[in-house]
Amino acid sequence: MKATIVDVAKKAGVSVATVSRVVNGNYPVRETTRQRVHAAIDELQYVPNLQARELNMQRSTTIGVVVPGLYNMFFAEVIDGIEDNLRRGAYSLLLCCAQNDPRREEQCINNLMSRNVSGIIVISPNTENMDQKFYNRAARRQSIVFINCSTQIANASYVSNDESSGARTALRYLRGLGHERILFVRGEKSDSYRLKEVVYREMMAEAGLLDASYIVNIGEGNSLHTVDTTMNRLLAVLPQRDATAVFCCNDLMGVGALNACKRLGIRVPQNMAIMGYDNTSLSRFVEPKLTTMDQNMFMLGSNAAELLIEKIETGRSKKVVLENVLVPRETTGPRRR
Repeated sequence: MKATIVDVAKKAGVSVATVSRVVNGNYPVRETTRQRVHAAIDELQYVPNLQARELNMQRSTTIGVVVPGLYNMFFAEVIDGIEDNLRRGAYSLLLCCAQNDPRREEQCINNLMSRNVSGIIVISPNTENMDQKFYNRAARRQSIVFINCSTQIANASYVSNDESSGARTALRYLRGLGHERILFVRGEKSDSYRLKEVVYREMMAEAGLLDASYIVNIGEGNSLHTVDTTMNRLLAVLPQRDATAVFCCNDLMGVGALNACKRLGIRVPQNMAIMGYDNTSLSRFVEPKLTTMDQNMFMLGSNAAELLIEKIETGRSKKVVLENVLVPRETTGPRRR
């Protein structure tokens, strides 16, 4: 049988209220009494009942997090930042995976609200099919923070990267290395891909280099199959184009492009430059190491958790925008003439 707070009180010879004060640390207790209570807790292996504590406090200490998928290390590193900040604030985390499906995303939100969480963080929501009425209603009932979302929902807070600026930095870098024929690889159903494509089209058009056939949509960009899907698409596309560089919307696609070049006997970076995006751990694990843009994943998560706690405590909404930083590694080099 699990020990209860009553068992601890009897063992220590104190009241239940005294045990509660020692466990919660919210009221001064004599040192000798505190030591006696802790000794009883250790002997009985007592674990406080969080639900009972929340009922007593009349508020939840659980935060819900909705993520599109778990195969892209980007999301794992964002969650790490969220959890680190929440842990310091004595909150716990409840994770829900939407599988990049807008209907499942809404189900996740409803399920989390039904569990009476204190707030919800939504990472990279499926804005292409987002029901704004649903989110407007949800944000009136619940504290919500969005990570990397361009759709404006009233009463919500936002943390994002300036991915438009980051995409410009990446393309300027490739152009500065002499690359003019740049293949653009994106996925579907994400603001992140859409924003980068807008920048790609603008910059290539300004330089008189835009060719829509150099834009490759590989479909789902955050799945278990993204690396292989990208590789297979580029195995067909690269021989038909005279590209000297590939700009990918995330590191999974970047690794897929690298694998395609290996299969085709194209040397990287000597004959093909490859640029990823995110700076996940994956970009450092491959050989050659992937040049990429750092999306501050840990800071995205940490800032989102901080804004959510502030939203819960004060009701104020805020917006934080982080800058992306170029991380040059081994998959990019000057175009050979």
